[in-house]
Amino acid sequence: MTILDKTASDGVAAGDRRVSPDGKPRRETGGANAFSHGFLLFWGALTVLPLLWMFLSSFKSDGEILSDPWGLPGALRFENWARAWTEAHIGRYFLNSAIVVAGSLTLTMLLGATAAYVFARYEFRGRQFLYYLFVGGMMFPVFLALVPLFFVVRNAGLFGTWTGLMLVYAAYSLPFTVFFLSAFFRTLPTAVAEAALMDGCGHFRLFFRVMLPMARPGLISIAIFNFLSHWNQFILPQVLMQGDDSKWVLAQGLTALAVSQGYQGDYSGLFAGLTIATLPVLVVYIAFQRQIQTGLTAGQLK
Repeated sequence: MTILDKTASDGVAAGDRRVSPDGKPRRETGGANAFSHGFLLFWGALTVLPLLWMFLSSFKSDGEILSDPWGLPGALRFENWARAWTEAHIGRYFLNSAIVVAGSLTLTMLLGATAAYVFARYEFRGRQFLYYLFVGGMMFPVFLALVPLFFVVRNAGLFGTWTGLMLVYAAYSLPFTVFFLSAFFRTLPTAVAEAALMDGCGHFRLFFRVMLPMARPGLISIAIFNFLSHWNQFILPQVLMQGDDSKWVLAQGLTALAVSQGYQGDYSGLFAGLTIATLPVLVVYIAFQRQIQTGLTAGQLK
């Protein structure tokens, strides 16, 4: 037996916990594995149970909510949803939010993908400076800029308008969008772009016809993150959309509903409005969770 063989046999005899005697990696078991699974179960329950309780409470009467808050509803009272949709104007606020988010998300993805592609695939003077200037926007929280932002939007004549809110949403989403997509565009094969250019494809067509379809996993991932951020945004519309409540977005409408329904004791209508506002977020995440995971890991697998 050689020295190497003796060393290897001694290592196996010593009982390497990560390698089985046949040379295959051994799956870790024991207390650490049980703790991780237990923590994940606890975290899942902590997230799901409040949503489930809110959903069930939206079908209860006010008496059932106060007398038996943890019980099941006696009947499915869809009139609670109808009352929140019409009388509390949740339907109007829902439509306003859909319009604002659709516009801001389109603007964010178009500008963010274009800027990220240029930073990732082209060399020019000042590229690094401009890139870090973009990414540096992530260092400044929105609360730090509320006062100057208020005056900028008002002086631009966009105060209380959906256009102003869309532009602000897009501006605050661009730093992370550029940062995420720049790293993703760098992982795309250069040979494909060079072949397209040699075949007579211009830079404009190369971006929209070749590179964007290849970057689809990353685009879907960052689009979902931006959608969730824009849909749940509260402080920006609260500051920039004061006055006319017919233009309020869903977060403002829910705040007004919580105050008014709390004083009126219409808790069932309040839970119905909260459920209506939560459903789009849950539907989007459940429908695209596989694309989110693919987009987040695609760059690491390169």
